[in-house]
Amino acid sequence: MQEKFDSPPVPSAIQRIASAFRITGWIGFWVQLVLSVVSTLIFLFAIPSAGPRAGGGGASNPGTGGSIFFAVCGLLVLYFSIYQAFRYTRLGLHLKDSNPNLRPKKADAIKVLRFGLTVSLVGLLLAVVGAEAITGTLLAKSLSQAQGGVAIYDPQFINRLIQPLDIFVVLANTHTITAHVAGVIVSLWLLSRVNKQ
Repeated sequence: MQEKFDSPPVPSAIQRIASAFRITGWIGFWVQLVLSVVSTLIFLFAIPSAGPRAGGGGASNPGTGGSIFFAVCGLLVLYFSIYQAFRYTRLGLHLKDSNPNLRPKKADAIKVLRFGLTVSLVGLLLAVVGAEAITGTLLAKSLSQAQGGVAIYDPQFINRLIQPLDIFVVLANTHTITAHVAGVIVSLWLLSRVNKQ
């Protein structure tokens, strides 16, 4: 004879939280993944091209030095933040477990969310510092340009002009910042949902 052990059904409040973790986790995962892939491709194109240009002046490019270091660090932290969003989807699956002993506790869910929020905030801070350095470099370049549309023949002066590649670096970092903001929003929203229950 086969014995059936019926475990109690999952409470509806926990089912709602589990669904919120799954849906919001997947939304955060895909938004961050798409933005990080675009940002990575731009950086992969921009960093090798941002070295010293003809006539010198490579140090004044936004794609070199500390600006790119902080921007790339923000991007690397973003990849860990994507993992955290995926982790939310797995937590949502575990919350639907009918065995209450295997189901994560509320404190565990809050701990995971706080860690994910911290990761996103650290990445956001790094990306913003990178953005400040990049825009500071672009400001210096724009202030060093001749006013009034003067014809330029000096190759050293051409390197002080803002190039399309410089704007690509700004765009890549903006994508990274936007992805981190999405991670912060997902974590805060899930944290508020868990705390309401």
